[in-house]
Amino acid sequence: MLDGIPEKRGQSPRFRCGGLTTETLVFKWMLLLLLLLLLLADEESPSRCIVGALRKSNMAAACARSFSKVGWSLLESPLVRRPGTGFYLSGNAGARVSGRGYGTGSGLGLRSRLLSSLRAGGGRVLGCAFLLGGGLGLYQTVKFSAQQHLAEEHCKVQGDGLKLVLYQYKTCPFCSKVRAVLDYYGLPYEIVEVNPVMRKELKWSTYRKVPILMVDSDVQMNDSSVIISCLKTYLINKKKSMPELIRCYPEMKSVNDRGKEVTEYNNKYWLMLSEEDNELVYPEKGMQKEERKWRQWADDWLVHLISPNVYRTSGEALASFDYIVREGKFGNFEGFFAKYVGAAAMFIISKRLKSRHNLQDDVRQDLYKACNDWVAAIGKKRKFMGGDEPNLADLAVFGVLRVMEGLQAFDDMMENTKVKHWYRRMETATLNHEGRK
Repeated sequence: MLDGIPEKRGQSPRFRCGGLTTETLVFKWMLLLLLLLLLLADEESPSRCIVGALRKSNMAAACARSFSKVGWSLLESPLVRRPGTGFYLSGNAGARVSGRGYGTGSGLGLRSRLLSSLRAGGGRVLGCAFLLGGGLGLYQTVKFSAQQHLAEEHCKVQGDGLKLVLYQYKTCPFCSKVRAVLDYYGLPYEIVEVNPVMRKELKWSTYRKVPILMVDSDVQMNDSSVIISCLKTYLINKKKSMPELIRCYPEMKSVNDRGKEVTEYNNKYWLMLSEEDNELVYPEKGMQKEERKWRQWADDWLVHLISPNVYRTSGEALASFDYIVREGKFGNFEGFFAKYVGAAAMFIISKRLKSRHNLQDDVRQDLYKACNDWVAAIGKKRKFMGGDEPNLADLAVFGVLRVMEGLQAFDDMMENTKVKHWYRRMETATLNHEGRK
């Protein structure tokens, strides 16, 4: 309720509503209005606004209640309804102007007449303003509630309810393959960059290689090709859970010809699909076999061309390790050590890798031939090996080649092979998450 309380004899009264002075009410109204304007101005994309929409919805609802409560109190107050009663919008300053404008009873100026008009209907004006603000707040409440619902539905489609965390080295081609798949299909994921020297981020795991993909914090997926096959299978048919799918790719330990124990995974290039789903994914004869062949080619051959090419000369080795240190997770001393000692070591090791994989003296020629062989396999009638859309072989090859970006080997590859147009199409497809549809 409003009460007129004269502050001093001869001075116009200041009015209170529920213990609040007019100046306080106006100040609060302005703050609430500013808050609503900020809410109106701050738009977020659906994929990021689940928490934001809920918070904004609650804030808008609170504003609506405050505006409506104060506005209704003003309109219902006896003082506003009483004829001839003034409601001072301008507080003490208005009272002082009033003394000058009305004390003489004559000679009213334009400013005085305006103040008189405000006083005559000020209570109703302010009350209506508060109710209008309440209506605006209600509109925002409904808007953000709808936005929250759309955001939740959007994320259900995008992430399929999976919480994914990728443990990686950014410059590792196997990790880049997994990122290419996650990006293309628009799956939200977090990245944990692993320190290549100490690997303390993997202390919890007996499997000490990258990539590792954690699903919902309790399912661990190892090996890039297994991860890719599992994810693709799950996206096609969600009847099986991730733990059930992983059991379709059993690990096998063996000792290689150099006496080192290695871990391999059965079926890692296969999707675990029903006959009906298989026909939908591979509508043409030979598509499935072709995809598996080139996925394996990317792992068994293309990957082994990267190191000999990026560490081909001492200058290229130094530039490569400068990039690795800049993009990776190294301490100051580790970074300095890795850049110079690592570059020298890898320059020497690359010569051994060239011999092990029977590469030519000019390893660039092997890289060029591999890229041209890949483009020839796609052919002139297809945009991708998968046809109009990339398949898992496209994503694997793209992921491997992408780790050379920014280095001399990448520039030479783009200039001296036919891979450029396919690569740019793949780049666009992953950046735009075209597989999400």
